[in-house]
Amino acid sequence: MLVAIKVKPNARTEEVIEEADGFTVRVKEPPVEGKANKAVVKLMAKHLNVPESHVRIVKGFKSKTKIVEVVER
Repeated sequence: MLVAIKVKPNARTEEVIEEADGFTVRVKEPPVEGKANKAVVKLMAKHLNVPESHVRIVKGFKSKTKIVEVVER
């Protein structure tokens, strides 16, 4: 399953907000050296209740808008 995500780095709180066109993910980490991307994967896995290895970013590594692939169990 492919999911569209809008990332907001440097947020005060970490959360996943479901929206009509995908998700908004707020992470505390800065967008430096892939730290925010790792936090997005971790938070999405927790939100969807799947292992982190089942979530990966397929498009938008250096963008706030990303496409994430989630592999079902």
